[in-house]
Amino acid sequence: MHPSAALDRISPSPTLAITTRVGELKRAGVDVIGLGAGEPDFDTPDFVKDAAIKAIRDGKTKYTNVDGTPELKSAIVDKFARDNRLAYGTNQISVNVGGKHTLFNAVVSTVDAGDEVVIPAPYWVSYPDVVQFAGGVPVVVPCGPEVGYKLSPEALEAAITPRTKWVVINSPSNPTGAAYTKAEMAALGAVLDRHPHVWVFADDMYEHIVYDGFQFATMADACPQLYERTLTVNGCSKAYAMTGWRIGYAGGPAWLIAAMAKLQSQSTSNPCSIAQAAAVAALNGDQSFLAERNAAFKVRRDLIVGMLNAIPGVHCPTPEGAFYVYPSIAGLIGKTTPAGKILDSDDAFVAYLLDEAKVAAVQGSAFGLSPAMRISYATSDELLAEAGRRIQSACAALG
Repeated sequence: MHPSAALDRISPSPTLAITTRVGELKRAGVDVIGLGAGEPDFDTPDFVKDAAIKAIRDGKTKYTNVDGTPELKSAIVDKFARDNRLAYGTNQISVNVGGKHTLFNAVVSTVDAGDEVVIPAPYWVSYPDVVQFAGGVPVVVPCGPEVGYKLSPEALEAAITPRTKWVVINSPSNPTGAAYTKAEMAALGAVLDRHPHVWVFADDMYEHIVYDGFQFATMADACPQLYERTLTVNGCSKAYAMTGWRIGYAGGPAWLIAAMAKLQSQSTSNPCSIAQAAAVAALNGDQSFLAERNAAFKVRRDLIVGMLNAIPGVHCPTPEGAFYVYPSIAGLIGKTTPAGKILDSDDAFVAYLLDEAKVAAVQGSAFGLSPAMRISYATSDELLAEAGRRIQSACAALG
């Protein structure tokens, strides 16, 4: 017995590996600051917790429809109409076990061997691996800081071939926090108008976490002509601090939603009934807390961007959304640690930070664009400031 060929095409998630390593170090008593996890440090709102407790007490602990309860699908329909000006029926809604599960269902349901998926880099670590698991070919398009970490119409045009099945647009982005304006979305849509065989996977997971008056836009709203070939993907994990509840969802053409449900019926079956009840409350409830949390995130963003840009050899753009920064560390590559080790890659640099400064970040190679690192500022102001000081000291010690 040995692992399947499909399993051999993927790697374990490097972000989860960092999180696991930080947990191990903390349990061993090491004073480590973890900036690797893509997880809000805020707690799930009380009104969401209360809805879950009520669901338990009301006996809502049985199987549900495979891809979501009618109540949750209706709440998602209302959310898309309210926030995104998108009209879906409940037969166009898929509820999944987190955004990663939505991605898996969509790709495995549509991608055949040799089909191509255009993925701008830096990218969320799961995009290329899920495509490869399905037998597809990730077509990675480098989008560095010089273009704001965003895919240009020209780069998209150059990446499309007759085998292209999907293009992934993640805005705001994990790992960079870069976000596309409505005009930028429309410019990409103009390219896709010329290629009707290409579909859009619109990953909007960080929709509600934006700063400085940025106006969020999603592809099916910015480009209504692409509505029939766009899967609009979102979830409760980030905005509502519900990462462990595992609820992702999507809106799209009914045939695609049915295909995803068919696959889900033979894998996870329904998402947790209790988590679905909580998600109904999250989507239907008072949204005012989102602005309060965004204000806290913005303070943290500005703190860490300032501290990183004070380090010679580091360049950190200011992101429009999410809770990550993605600084270039090109000016640090080739430097020598106090122990005499040459830092020849971003992998080596983040290992140095963990060993010497006890700060955990994620190497840029995990996201397809080096030399860089991803830092999550979803932690307290105090811990973030201390992490910034440790990073500054570790960089100052390089020769």
